[in-house]
Amino acid sequence: MGNLIIENARIITPLGNKSAKGSDMSKLSDTPDSHIVITDGRITYVGNKEGMPKPDQPEKYKTISANGNVVMPGFVDSHTHMLFGGFRPDEFEWRLKGDSYMSIMERGGGIQSTVDSTKKASDYHLVNKTFWFLKRMSEMGVTTVEAKSGYGLDKKTELRMLRLLDYINKQSDKFIDIVTTFMGAHAIPPEYKGRTSEYVDVLISMLPEAKEYADFCDVFCEKNVFEIEDSRRLLNAAKEHGFKLKLHADEIVTLGGGELSAEVGAISADHLLHVSDEGIRQMADSGVVATLLPLTAFALKEPYAPARKFIDAGCAVALATDLNPGSCFSGSIPLTIALACIYMNMSIEETITALTLNGAAALDMADEIGTIEVGKKGNLIMLSTDNYRVLPYYVGMNCVTTTVFDGEIVYDAR
Repeated sequence: MGNLIIENARIITPLGNKSAKGSDMSKLSDTPDSHIVITDGRITYVGNKEGMPKPDQPEKYKTISANGNVVMPGFVDSHTHMLFGGFRPDEFEWRLKGDSYMSIMERGGGIQSTVDSTKKASDYHLVNKTFWFLKRMSEMGVTTVEAKSGYGLDKKTELRMLRLLDYINKQSDKFIDIVTTFMGAHAIPPEYKGRTSEYVDVLISMLPEAKEYADFCDVFCEKNVFEIEDSRRLLNAAKEHGFKLKLHADEIVTLGGGELSAEVGAISADHLLHVSDEGIRQMADSGVVATLLPLTAFALKEPYAPARKFIDAGCAVALATDLNPGSCFSGSIPLTIALACIYMNMSIEETITALTLNGAAALDMADEIGTIEVGKKGNLIMLSTDNYRVLPYYVGMNCVTTTVFDGEIVYDAR
């Protein structure tokens, strides 16, 4: 936990301890020539120089100047599958030639291919690869990331994935927070083909041990995978075991995943490319965060999720990368921002909120992170400019120069 003073910053941040919904997503606090004090990893002052209290032990604080440039909350990437073995570039070529995501799964590719590679990979390989991703994320300003299991599809490997994520998150020199999600319901193992309900029974039996390492339970709620009733049964069982809930919902067809997320009280429903109008309405009414993943739609050449419909209906929208080895081998925050603004018709203000406060809300952490306010964690980023509107203008290019995690500078390219 660090002690840090940032001087002469243009602070751009949403405000509050819960998700910003609808038109409130465009409301950002914009305060130039501001100072920020972080003490033992927590923000203890935000304001002008004149009002800043003198630290009791000033020698313990590092002081840097933002030189008038933008300082924002650290980005929250609230949906990834970042721990896995192997790669699948051949499938990327198949998709370029016209093969569909589901057809690749049916011929033995897709998730099952990564399951096989993950089972063969050593712990050392899986941990090192994950650290590499985390470093790249930190350089792009991510200070909190969600990571899912789901490339085991059996008790031994699913629990192994969760333990490894827990191990990474507990390193003494950590530079990013990991929120872990149990997603054994990522695909149907071949041995359970045609017996989905039986596999759900197996997943339910895993819940007590998975809860030792995971905060959330997620399910791929999709036609010919886990359809509504099986998804409902697993999610309700997970809730009884103390899990918070997420869904991969309405990604490939309109199935009713949006409606199910509202019914079971999920924190977020993700993807949502083919969500129904009724699903949007119910999510708005129940406060489910709509986590949209434009990089995946881009990589699959699919239509983008209807961000404007969600926002205009009063929903809270978050954005995340969906980094994974198959449908979206990218964790690019800069490209996510550009796609959201160019193709999803989100304003840059809405996009910033979606990647900070609402990303935090999608992890049930809006009271801890996602804004620059006294009492919250000292997770901040600095841009190379005093104009936050360059974020989508620098298409796919990184303009983050400094990342601060728990009051410590963990990336610095000034």
